[in-house]
Amino acid sequence: MKKDSKVYEIVPAQRISSVEEYYFSKKLKEVAEMNAAGKDVINLGVGSPDMPPSKQAIDVFCDEARKDDVHGYQSYIGIPALRQGFADWYGKWFGVELDPKTEIQPLIGSKEGILHISMAFINPGDGVLIPDPGYPTYTSVSRLTGADIVAYNLDEQHGWYPDFDELERLTAERNREGKQAIKLMWTNYPNMPTGADASDELYERLVDFGRRHNIIICNDNPYSFILNDRPRSILGVPGAKDICIELNSMSKAHNMPGWRMAMLASNSRFVQWILKVKSNIDSGQFKPMQSAVVEALKADREWYDNMNEIYGTRRNIAGQIMDALGCRYDYKQVGLFLWGRIPDDAASSEALADKALYEANVFVTPGVIFGSQGARYIRISLCCKDETLKKALDRLKKITNN
Repeated sequence: MKKDSKVYEIVPAQRISSVEEYYFSKKLKEVAEMNAAGKDVINLGVGSPDMPPSKQAIDVFCDEARKDDVHGYQSYIGIPALRQGFADWYGKWFGVELDPKTEIQPLIGSKEGILHISMAFINPGDGVLIPDPGYPTYTSVSRLTGADIVAYNLDEQHGWYPDFDELERLTAERNREGKQAIKLMWTNYPNMPTGADASDELYERLVDFGRRHNIIICNDNPYSFILNDRPRSILGVPGAKDICIELNSMSKAHNMPGWRMAMLASNSRFVQWILKVKSNIDSGQFKPMQSAVVEALKADREWYDNMNEIYGTRRNIAGQIMDALGCRYDYKQVGLFLWGRIPDDAASSEALADKALYEANVFVTPGVIFGSQGARYIRISLCCKDETLKKALDRLKKITNN
């Protein structure tokens, strides 16, 4: 008997309408199509380190992976050696004492940690302070949780630091309007995309602001070792653990982006609440990877210095690319990118990025994807070898006459 086919009207959850597909997810599809057509696009967009982890870490991973008893499910809180490794790392480099049993939570990437934190603390309608410009995931995850996004501006005139007068005004206005209180604030120093480094005073003011207004300060801190002589943690401020959560990652300074190994640190109560969410979403990480991270965290100053020597050379070439595009940039930037202001006569950051992509087959990131305050900027990744950056420079010179 022939059955009549029926078209079902399936409607996605309302939260889906509040977000778009991640910019790089869409753009890299286009780049892949251009490469399939023989365009040979040079990707200066994504901050995925192209260097390997330490040989010692890889050796530990390989040795551990050959064992018969390491392939099962692992604890949601990570092996004790991993939590101790993160605690020792924070003590050595940041001067921060953390209890490895209760104040550290390993993560399958800090991007995933942003979701866990948001789900643990945010109710629909709660206010969340989001930097503009800032990492787009802060906004998209906040929207998925039903938060009310309250943007705060970062600009070049303030050194890409928050304007604390603005923060006070935003908080007061929300209270006057009878809206749900601001519950959480996202910060990211050293800053992406702008390359601004933190200062002790900045962290002290953020902690003070959070404590006075009962706002959780979440600092996303994966770039503190890259082209930076003094790594800092917001948890180094006295009393910070009472109100702050810090995310950190193995992706950038240890060249492990594909491993998806990260952590967060805070007071034991916050960590336990976040674990309630995480344990219902994902499982523990592959034990040999955890053991390899323990080894990677033992890196000495020479590891970071050698890495930064390479990134320093790359940043110089990236600066020449900015010059070729007529962009202005701050030589004191830290981190994995170079952020530059586009020429006054350029139509927009998107127009300049499209010109580079379609006329020179070079992909750079338009700053507008990070927020309206980034509309007159572009970002160049340092995750390319010198010869690739020089090739991109040659191509761009041909289309700009600089």
